[in-house]
Amino acid sequence: MLLSIFLLPLHATEKSKLVYIVSDIEIPFWNIMSRGVIKQANELGYTVEVYSAQNNNKKELEALAKSIQKGIEGIILSPVSSSSAATLIKLAKKQNIPVVVADIGSESSDYISYISSDNRKGAYDIGKILARQFKQRGYNKSSSIGIIAIPQNRENGKLRTDGFLEALSEEDIKTADLKQQRDFSCQETYNFTKELLEKYPNIKALWLQGSNRYKGALKAFEELNREDVMLVTFDAEPEFSLLIEEGIIVGAAMQQPYLIGKEAVKVLDDYFHGKRIVKNIELPVLAISKENVVKNHKVIQTNVLGIVE
Repeated sequence: MLLSIFLLPLHATEKSKLVYIVSDIEIPFWNIMSRGVIKQANELGYTVEVYSAQNNNKKELEALAKSIQKGIEGIILSPVSSSSAATLIKLAKKQNIPVVVADIGSESSDYISYISSDNRKGAYDIGKILARQFKQRGYNKSSSIGIIAIPQNRENGKLRTDGFLEALSEEDIKTADLKQQRDFSCQETYNFTKELLEKYPNIKALWLQGSNRYKGALKAFEELNREDVMLVTFDAEPEFSLLIEEGIIVGAAMQQPYLIGKEAVKVLDDYFHGKRIVKNIELPVLAISKENVVKNHKVIQTNVLGIVE
């Protein structure tokens, strides 16, 4: 999607220093994106440092302060939240440092570009895949779906929820409840899954708006003897292709974090060289199921998982 294209002046010199400030590098999605950032930065001749905020607003601000002190020329930001992003962008703007927001989103539009996944369509598409499975398994209108969501104060979280609910509404499928992740731990996912299944016995599917804690959900399914409950996710882990082929996971809406990281550096490079900049860039989300997982193997390995030879 091309919006607000404008021309910007040259600011950086050869071997410019960049920084990637990320909400939590321990989460595989962000780790993969950081590898895309580093790969593209190295190829274009930039140095880059990565700071993980560990989902902590204070640490995020400290990372920005360190970056400014080091005299960096450009920032790639995957913020803790859309509101915290606005604060960091405001501070960076005072120092005339360009910011590219890579996923999650910001309440401020003072970035030079926002590169995101098409979260709404990706969630809509995986909702449609799940709806087809509902019909194939003969689940009736009393059946419902539970959601374990990323924080809804993130723009990407809101879009995922909206797209998914739209798909379910079109198929007349109900949701039972939505739980928002706080610490993103496997134990939290396990606890939420168990709570949802015990409170709403008619739940026949669970949607995780992430992927890395999927084992917590599967553990709860097993302990409660709920083999009838389907699991779908947003994002993917290295083993997901096999799990989808085996039917353990029904499907996954796979973002392309490695590609997002590379594109973010390219945008900064274009900015530094006075080229035209696209204000908002949305990259497609791959809706992967048993029917198309083999066909998409190569792009899953590279752009989704960052496994590059």
